[in-house]
Amino acid sequence: MNTVTNKNKKERIIALSTAIESGSLIRVQRMLNTLHPAEIAHLLESSPLSQRKIAWELVQKKNKGRVLVELGEEVRASLIEEMNTVDVIEAVKYLEADDMADVLQSLPNTGIRETLEGMGQQARERVETVLGYDEDTAGGMMDTQAITIRSDVNIDVVLRYLRRQNNLPTHTDSLIVIDRYDYYLGTLSLATLLTSQPDDAVTDIMSPTHEAILATTTSHDVATLFEDRNLISAPVVNNNNQFIGRITIDDVVDVIRDEAEHSVMSMAGLNEEDDLFAPVLPSVKRRALWLGTNLATAFLAAWVVSQFTDTIESAVALAVLMGIVPSMGGIAGSQTLTLAIRGLAVGQLVKSNLLSLLNKELILGLINGILWAFIVFLIATFAFHNISIGIIIAIAMLLNLLIAPLAGVALPIILNKFKIDPALAGGVILTTITDVVGYAAVLGLATLGLPFLNQLFK
Repeated sequence: MNTVTNKNKKERIIALSTAIESGSLIRVQRMLNTLHPAEIAHLLESSPLSQRKIAWELVQKKNKGRVLVELGEEVRASLIEEMNTVDVIEAVKYLEADDMADVLQSLPNTGIRETLEGMGQQARERVETVLGYDEDTAGGMMDTQAITIRSDVNIDVVLRYLRRQNNLPTHTDSLIVIDRYDYYLGTLSLATLLTSQPDDAVTDIMSPTHEAILATTTSHDVATLFEDRNLISAPVVNNNNQFIGRITIDDVVDVIRDEAEHSVMSMAGLNEEDDLFAPVLPSVKRRALWLGTNLATAFLAAWVVSQFTDTIESAVALAVLMGIVPSMGGIAGSQTLTLAIRGLAVGQLVKSNLLSLLNKELILGLINGILWAFIVFLIATFAFHNISIGIIIAIAMLLNLLIAPLAGVALPIILNKFKIDPALAGGVILTTITDVVGYAAVLGLATLGLPFLNQLFK
């Protein structure tokens, strides 16, 4: 099924590009406005800047708000920058409060203020409530629209109240039970509601054990809670336990997707919101820091090698083989680093089990070190007809494959303690460690032991 979906996406990108280049704008408009907003967003993000601007102008006004919500932050900001306040208000007026807040956060402060002033009072209050919380918290994710009921009424009253509603908020699987002061009391699932007797009291059949989520809870913890409890929606409360909104599964899916993209992109020093077709200059600025960091670490490794020039000149085989050791250490360390970062992300790696993971990874490193050191010893010895070189490379390999898992476990813990994203910085630091240790081990052992070994096996 994924293959078919990806194929369709590729065909749409090609069709859109071809239609724009041929000037068939009516065809482009027809194509765009028969798609789901998420599909339109994907096409816009997949289009070069010149084509994107044309396509965006052809998206119907009633669809623009939903499309903006589905776009990555950088692409969304670039499109909103070209819109005036009236257009922004028109685009977002049908959105839920959390989605409105997401779009408005792409505006400068003056733009946010002007847009809020142009809204109706009820819509403005709902959005301001969400904007009052960090976007990566439950309060920033929540929608303020929900069906609330009192605990001191019966089912017949609730059903008559629901029939007077034009529609229910999306993903409504339960009603929120509150008291007269908006204090959260529990939930009443629709399944329970529909299977109860009309004269049953809400207080007797509601679920008071359904805990609400505190508004300041991080989005990561919210996603974990939804995953662990298989939730479709969950109430959100403030510090006084007053109900202020709810989070639905569609918002949580976005968080999970963003975290997965963040993990992948961070390893290359990029952001998951980066525009694929962003202008060259901003892209150069973003990547320069990452490239400069890597250059600095490469010079550090080169400096280590430069301290052993005499050793390299006396044994040319070392120059050929020494790159193998840091390379193997880097791969082994990356495997452990990835496991440790994932363990931290999902809450599996804690202080009490850290030593167990470290012991396991060191044993793996020792076994792999002995295995591959023996293989490298055989290859180096037979390739260069020099058993001394084989022994030096083998010992260096073993040492580096023991250091690599140690660094792979320790780095995420240390970086996390200093509030540094391990996915972003861990790979660079790990590579530096395995390169420096690898080269130093090969050349240091060669400097100290090669004369003795050559004499021994003469």
